[in-house]
Amino acid sequence: MFLTRFRINTARQGARPLLSSPQRMHAAVMSSFAGALPSDDNASRILWRLDRNARAEVLLFVVSEERPDLTHLVEQAGWPTTSTWQTYEYKTFLDGLTAGSTWAFRLTANPVHNVRRTPDEPLKRTAHRTPRHQMGWLLTHQEQAGFRILETPEERRRLQQGDEHQLTVRDEQRHQFGKTEAGTGRTNRVPLVTVTFDGRLEVTDPVALRRTLTLGLGKAKAYGCGLMTLAQAG
Repeated sequence: MFLTRFRINTARQGARPLLSSPQRMHAAVMSSFAGALPSDDNASRILWRLDRNARAEVLLFVVSEERPDLTHLVEQAGWPTTSTWQTYEYKTFLDGLTAGSTWAFRLTANPVHNVRRTPDEPLKRTAHRTPRHQMGWLLTHQEQAGFRILETPEERRRLQQGDEHQLTVRDEQRHQFGKTEAGTGRTNRVPLVTVTFDGRLEVTDPVALRRTLTLGLGKAKAYGCGLMTLAQAG
């Protein structure tokens, strides 16, 4: 497994369509792998995420079984003469995860649930709209995903009137794009709501967490969702 980091040059004209469209970015990421197509089975094994850090940098992270070649992205949206990308072996880090260890984490996800508005209506997948429900979505997935989000110390919660868990949700993005049905050829407008979670977790099941880190969490993985990364907890 590989973890790749690429810094996007937002001043480049070629960067703008990528940053505004999850479909275009998905196609660009898939083009980094020889023989891969956006619609094939490999798409489900390649995770990507866009991050914006405190220095106003925009970073693309990719987790994949194969080592990517991002030459086309450097030419389109990078610094061709001064900077490329960094790819790291991920297996050593994954194998080192142990139960009880604590980490800071970041995850961009598509928090959804199935609702039925009338008894006769089929279930429909709908995005959670409020931060409280979006946090609740992640909390319901944590056990199966191999981690436990840490609770906020009672004293700090009382002084700051904070949340029960060390978890924040931010940067909600709403997109709409066309998707063609394979059977009918019809093109439907598909809504996509994404949010970014930051928090602290404890590893409860290293095997399950390794699966989460390499296969993703939740829906819409092709569109920049599901990739969780860990960092040393401060």
